[in-house]
Amino acid sequence: MERVDGRAPEELRSVSFEAGFQPHPEGSVLVRWGGNVLLCSVICEERVPPFLAGKGQGWITAEYDMLPGSGNRRIRRDRTSISIKGRSSEIQRLIGRSLRQCVDLSLLGERTLTVDCDVLVADGGTRVAAITGGSVALGLAVRSLLDSGRVEENPFVSLVAGVSMGLVDGEPLLDLCYEEDSRAAVDMNLVANEAGEIVELQASAERSTAPVEDLIGMMGMGLSAIVDVLVPLQRAALEP
Repeated sequence: MERVDGRAPEELRSVSFEAGFQPHPEGSVLVRWGGNVLLCSVICEERVPPFLAGKGQGWITAEYDMLPGSGNRRIRRDRTSISIKGRSSEIQRLIGRSLRQCVDLSLLGERTLTVDCDVLVADGGTRVAAITGGSVALGLAVRSLLDSGRVEENPFVSLVAGVSMGLVDGEPLLDLCYEEDSRAAVDMNLVANEAGEIVELQASAERSTAPVEDLIGMMGMGLSAIVDVLVPLQRAALEP
């Protein structure tokens, strides 16, 4: 099948990171991924959640939001009341779980790094773009903590990146844009570290079931994109 933007089935959209986009957070990056634009920032607080108090280790958590003008209609802000939408809650838990694989929390000290991921423009795959950009922002934040002497030993252990895949008209495709995602029979999100080890795998049948061979093929496609394309781009963004 011919894709809406002319890409090959296993081809990523263009991806770029603008490090240090905001001056005040310990780490920040503007992510451009196809039609997506996201701002990921990391702020350090000298405290941990109550369940970690006195244990000598740190914590990493995340918040995710799609801003009102990010889609083709106005998206209501999540935090207009005491609760947030279920989708955003699920996504920010995914981001937090994934990014905790980047850091040895025992070397962080009793401090919390909060990764804020705000979607400015959405075009499919915002959760994996948030994880990929959040990992870069986290790397920048750790460098800031080391440079300032707040952390003595480097706790950063690995970059983490994510990518989306799907079965569209019976064909496995990598990195779905919104139009493709809306037609996908099966959706998959894959998160892995720079060694190609799987951090998280999400797959669901939206319109039909899929043979396991197709799912294994999509996993291989995704891992190759993470290790061969996304991680080198992340490393380049982290260069001083």
